[in-house]
Amino acid sequence: MKMANFTLHHHLAFLLLFAAPLVAFDISTPENFLQCLSLHSRNASAISKLVYTPINSSYSSVLDITIQNLRFLTPSAPKPLFIVTPLDISHVQATIICSRQYRLQMRTRSGGHDYEGLSYLSEVLFVIDKTAWVQSGATVGELYYRIAEKSNTLGFPTGVCPTVGVGGHFSGGGYGTLLRKYGLAADNVIDVQLVDAQGRLLDRESMGEDLFWAIRGGGGGSFGVVVSWKVKLVPVPSTVTVFTILRTLEQNATKLVHQWQLVANKFPNDLFMRLTLQSNNSGPNGTRTMQAIFNTLYLAGVDSLLEVTRSRFPKLNVTRQDCTEMSWIESVLYFAGFPSGTPSEVLLNRSSNTKAFFKNKSDYVKEPIPESGLEGMWERFFEEDQRVPIMEWNPYGGKMAEISESAIPFPHRAGVLYMIQHITIWTTGGNEVAPKHVSWIRSFYSYMAQYVSKSPREAYINFRDLDIGMNNVIGDTSYKQASVWGKKYFKENFDRLVRVKTAVDPDNFFRHEQSIPPFSS
Repeated sequence: MKMANFTLHHHLAFLLLFAAPLVAFDISTPENFLQCLSLHSRNASAISKLVYTPINSSYSSVLDITIQNLRFLTPSAPKPLFIVTPLDISHVQATIICSRQYRLQMRTRSGGHDYEGLSYLSEVLFVIDKTAWVQSGATVGELYYRIAEKSNTLGFPTGVCPTVGVGGHFSGGGYGTLLRKYGLAADNVIDVQLVDAQGRLLDRESMGEDLFWAIRGGGGGSFGVVVSWKVKLVPVPSTVTVFTILRTLEQNATKLVHQWQLVANKFPNDLFMRLTLQSNNSGPNGTRTMQAIFNTLYLAGVDSLLEVTRSRFPKLNVTRQDCTEMSWIESVLYFAGFPSGTPSEVLLNRSSNTKAFFKNKSDYVKEPIPESGLEGMWERFFEEDQRVPIMEWNPYGGKMAEISESAIPFPHRAGVLYMIQHITIWTTGGNEVAPKHVSWIRSFYSYMAQYVSKSPREAYINFRDLDIGMNNVIGDTSYKQASVWGKKYFKENFDRLVRVKTAVDPDNFFRHEQSIPPFSS
């Protein structure tokens, strides 16, 4: 199947440069740094327009535009000395070379959804023979839109939030409504272009299979700057079916949630049924209650969906009136929360209007939580402000259970019933009320320990959580120290990631609070 090429013009990524710890910053460095960039760039004349410093009038808007978590959008938050918005791969190579020369620490940002703010677009995107090259600065929404421009029967298994940058998303795994059918985004990456710590441009063949393995799920910011990804597109039907069904405690939500745990990972692979849990004052006479929201995508028509739900999950009582048939791209908009009839061009909007303050955590569940455990969760939800705590349960099984834990660094496969994203999100009170809400989610996380994976208690690398451990910002980080958090994200794959890191970046140029460290010399 041949398709015409198409292009999407954006920056490759944002490269943010900070003064390295305990290194004096020479006042002459800005001018010298720019000269260094010009010297090592193929398109040297454009460099001055691509670099922003705090004295530039556009500096703040460029830095802040894609940051989603308002906890980190404050005057006191650390700010980079330079922001580089490369238009050419040579600009990325030059930035790495010059950052090493001037001992600047580099962070790469393809989007603004890093949960702990550790990372704070696309030059070419084309499709041919059911594959696409996507540059790291493209967003998930742009990727969906450009695929749909060319075909209504091809898609890609990536996330539901359109403003997420694909670079960070793919680096940590990347999941969405197709994970039970096709696995993760990283499972469907077949080649990359990466600039390493020496400024060399590498592809899969030249980097070797160890490094290619590591960057598909090993987390962003550890091994180099991936400037583009070659992905395998997947078939989707011209018509899919969706529904969203809400049940409260008064409508038997506790038993439905318990039953969901028994069936969601065993549904046919074409059926993805996500569960969202939140509390509000919608109970009788304005009392507090829980809401269980069953949000579903089925890769076929409504008649078949009704047969499946009636036989596998009859207590949910799905009706034809609950269901809507639509195209695949319309389902993307549906899961992103856009109203029916919204034009797909909205997916090209790189900025989000839903910025908020939040703190998130993650868990994996391997045994169903009993009803008594669920009731304990509801009690703790009621201790927080309404609508502030949210849980999203994403079912596994299907393709996720068929892929080996060691196929890529992402290890959470067979035996996982579902993944939990714990969310506490607020829009009023700002950082003044952050201690209260962060304390609540940490307490709730402690309560959940008895019901989730153990030894280690697993977590998802793309949902960064510094509570579970971090590297030293100043000085070396020991393998023992890093493995405290590394084993939770990667299990035994962490050892292999450290070996790859030691081979490709022994000086630990690419580093942050939860980057893969090399073995100490």
